[in-house]
Amino acid sequence: MSRHPEVLWAQRSDKVYLTIALPDAKNVSVKSEPQGLFSFSATGKQGESFDFSLELYGSVISEGCKVSVGLRNIICSIQKEQKGWWKRLLKSDEKPAPYIKVDWNKWCDEDEEESLNSDFGSDDDGAADVGEDESSDEDGMLYIPDLKKAVGK
Repeated sequence: MSRHPEVLWAQRSDKVYLTIALPDAKNVSVKSEPQGLFSFSATGKQGESFDFSLELYGSVISEGCKVSVGLRNIICSIQKEQKGWWKRLLKSDEKPAPYIKVDWNKWCDEDEEESLNSDFGSDDDGAADVGEDESSDEDGMLYIPDLKKAVGK
């Protein structure tokens, strides 16, 4: 029996971004068809099967689908056939499945798109963002000031 991974989505006027939260995924298969059918399947780290299919709101360009597999998730950038904002992700106006959520980290409104210096619009589509968070803190320790020096004692 297969399971559904968490899927986060966001859009721009020309693309839809799907971030599939599946750490250590193997045998990743992504298929995007022009009429808007999107299929995903993969194997989890314990050998369990994950898959889902979505009927997207509009038509897409199959060749414009880029996939980046990272340690923690799979990022899919799907190019829309016609530039414009979709009212929702799925063609059906029913409530989407509970595993589909909005990706507020990548979300932008129509009027904000022009003003954003969007690193999601580049060819790598945020692939560098996949994986470990970089931090300047040594050994995961947060900077805590010396209270004696701060008080002046």
